[in-house]
Amino acid sequence: MTLSILINEYWYFILLIVFAATSVGFFAGLFGIGGGLISVPCLFFIFETLNIEKDYLMHLTVGTAFTITIFTSSASVFTHYKNKLVDTNVVKTFGLFVVTGVLLGTIFAAYMTTKNLVLFFSVIVYIFGAYLMLANKKVNKVKVNRAFYPKAIFGLISGFISAPMGITGAMMNVPLLRYLGYPISKCIGSAATIGLFISLTGSLGFLISGFYFSADLPFSVGFINIPAFLLFVPITTFMATFGANTVYKMDKTKAQRLFGVFLYAIGTIFIYRYFNI
Repeated sequence: MTLSILINEYWYFILLIVFAATSVGFFAGLFGIGGGLISVPCLFFIFETLNIEKDYLMHLTVGTAFTITIFTSSASVFTHYKNKLVDTNVVKTFGLFVVTGVLLGTIFAAYMTTKNLVLFFSVIVYIFGAYLMLANKKVNKVKVNRAFYPKAIFGLISGFISAPMGITGAMMNVPLLRYLGYPISKCIGSAATIGLFISLTGSLGFLISGFYFSADLPFSVGFINIPAFLLFVPITTFMATFGANTVYKMDKTKAQRLFGVFLYAIGTIFIYRYFNI
């Protein structure tokens, strides 16, 4: 597929992106996540519909998702920082290991096939879904663990998993920071800030790897699709406010369980695609 995409296909692409971005923004705000777990499946099927080269289909999806979340998570980080809910020591220590893990994970993802990346995404999504449906909302007070090794190991694992997934890692980093003993308010703000660095690192990694593999994909720079990025950012940012306002009218435990069920559905669809790629 070259840049000579037919005009009707191009407008079809735009309509798909607008519809997907509207849904992603709303549900990202509703479930309080960066949006990667929702935008990755949406972008994958949109790019697949347009017959994007299968060798790089998942790479383009993840790279684009990371670039989108840079901007959609920035406002959240600014709000947390303004309200003094970001622990800079956590960002500089645990966050450093997370970013290192993202770098390693990006290299790992670059050499994986789309088929294997789809399987990886499916397995992790199933694990996240089980966690959301079984997690206890009760928060116990825990003494802060300042030891080097737990932060290093958890941070590296979190970052490494986030990279092939195209996610900001909050679903892992918030409970990990709670396990290390940090108060929940600082966990959320710090995880959001670390998520911004994950997005920056992941986006840069997929941009470079796209050039390294000389990927010639339509309307894309490296493994980042420009039209999808330009359309997703304003729409998801706008729609996230509606989702965030809606969640206050819902039982948060039910919302969490609902998202868990949603992830299981996504995981099942991706497993099906794994056997048909």
